[in-house]
Amino acid sequence: MSNERPWLEHYPAGVPKEIDLGAYSSINAVLDEAFERFRDRPAFANYGHILDYAEVDRLSRQFAGYLSGELKLARGDRIAIMLPNVLQYPIALFGALRAGLTVVNTNPMYTARELRHQLCDSGAAAIVVLDNFASVLQEVLPETPVKHVITTGLGDMLGAIKGALMNAVVKHVRKMVPAYHIDGAVRFGDALARGWRQATPRLTLSLDDIAFLQYTGGTTGVAKGAMLTHRNMVANMLQASLWMGDAIRPGEEVIITALPLYHIFALTANCFTFMKSGGLNVLITNPRDMPGFVKELARTRFTAITGVNTLFNGLIHTPGFAQLDFSRLRTTLGGGMSVQRAVAEKWKQVTGCTLAEAYGLTETSPAVCINPLDIKEYNGSIGLPVPSTTVCVQDDSGQLLPTGQIGELCVKGPQVMKGYWNRPDETAKVMDRDGWLHTGDIARMDERGYFFIVDRKKDMILVSGFNVYPNEIEDVVALHPGVLEVAAIGVPDEKSGEAVKLFVVRKDPGLTEAELRRHCEENLTGYKRPKSIEFRDSLPKSNVGKILRRELRESAAH
Repeated sequence: MSNERPWLEHYPAGVPKEIDLGAYSSINAVLDEAFERFRDRPAFANYGHILDYAEVDRLSRQFAGYLSGELKLARGDRIAIMLPNVLQYPIALFGALRAGLTVVNTNPMYTARELRHQLCDSGAAAIVVLDNFASVLQEVLPETPVKHVITTGLGDMLGAIKGALMNAVVKHVRKMVPAYHIDGAVRFGDALARGWRQATPRLTLSLDDIAFLQYTGGTTGVAKGAMLTHRNMVANMLQASLWMGDAIRPGEEVIITALPLYHIFALTANCFTFMKSGGLNVLITNPRDMPGFVKELARTRFTAITGVNTLFNGLIHTPGFAQLDFSRLRTTLGGGMSVQRAVAEKWKQVTGCTLAEAYGLTETSPAVCINPLDIKEYNGSIGLPVPSTTVCVQDDSGQLLPTGQIGELCVKGPQVMKGYWNRPDETAKVMDRDGWLHTGDIARMDERGYFFIVDRKKDMILVSGFNVYPNEIEDVVALHPGVLEVAAIGVPDEKSGEAVKLFVVRKDPGLTEAELRRHCEENLTGYKRPKSIEFRDSLPKSNVGKILRRELRESAAH
């Protein structure tokens, strides 16, 4: 199977089957090209304030100058960036890369325990943090290797008057900034001013240098840092760019960036891939405020949007969304979790744009498979492997499985991580001697080479010896018009070993358990039907909106 690669025959017209990894020497070379080619084009927007490519170029050079000239950080040193989607993020990101540093993307919502672990594990020497979260940093700072702290306010890059007003409201009116004091902390604006007096570092990075420590796995144990090299990131930019082809129009794209840039999906797909083509990233700082999100969308005629299933579902159920101008929207890309058919069909009905599902992992920088962007309807698959990528399905003994059979999805390609930072034991668990990355996802491939994710290996439910996949159950239940969100888990059962339990958020307050059970009886075979149904006001979600089945399993166990 690994030699057949049947998907190549079904590639979109004009998409090369391989990438040219010699095209760029590092991520920095991609940035330099974009800054030069699109200098006068808008690059990043946030709360109505826009920075063009020339400004981002200048400011990131200043930040690089501060990091290397003032702080004396050296090539390969780690810097944590603990910011939501604000204009400071790309400046800090590109500045750090230009200084030859390794970026440790850090979730601003981390607890003290999670933050301590990540800073200590990565050996971060510096951190950029938003004021709103600095009190958590203050709590753990003495126990970490961090020597330099750079703080910033939500409005710091929005202009003097607007920025000062926003910072005042956030701090004094909304009380969103807990008091903190960190000795020696430097303000982001001061760092830029001091960096202006320093020369931009002159570094020759290689594709083998580590660009990111991207932490993953915290929901299933101790978070591990995936080592993503410049080669991994450049490869995935090229793979995504070639795949999108004419769907990306250089210098014309406006992409809505609601998923956090510290997450690998938005980092590569939005920030890097669209920036490479001179696109404008519209940064949404708080997408959970759906009415505010829709107001932001009304201000721009966007051409592309990425998201997870829960984000798309939230938008289509928010008043005012259906009335937006979708005349320029050509690309909607869903990933991060399975896209449900009910959501995809409703999205197409409202926007006129097909929701194309993609698949990736933190460990693969992230894109592995993407649906052709010219598909007319949602097809339930994650698409075809991107250029220079081989994907297969294996059984538990590592044997390749034929077309149609279900097993573990495994990946080879230049986007696959170097390994886990300081975790050779964990690396060996997922990367075998033949070079396959074992994803932990259960999948099948059809005769055209399209892959279908069945579920996560660890989420599978075993009912009387039958494999039951939560994704299938959730897809069926989500088709009921009275359901807003749903999650399925396995719970212990004396007779069948495990049984299906549903957690449902109603769209229709009048929806009853009996009505939902009738729906399941009509659409699911006996052993797949839920034994118990629990209605909730909300479901637990990760920072990017994935429903956390693990938390539901834990709550069901108590």
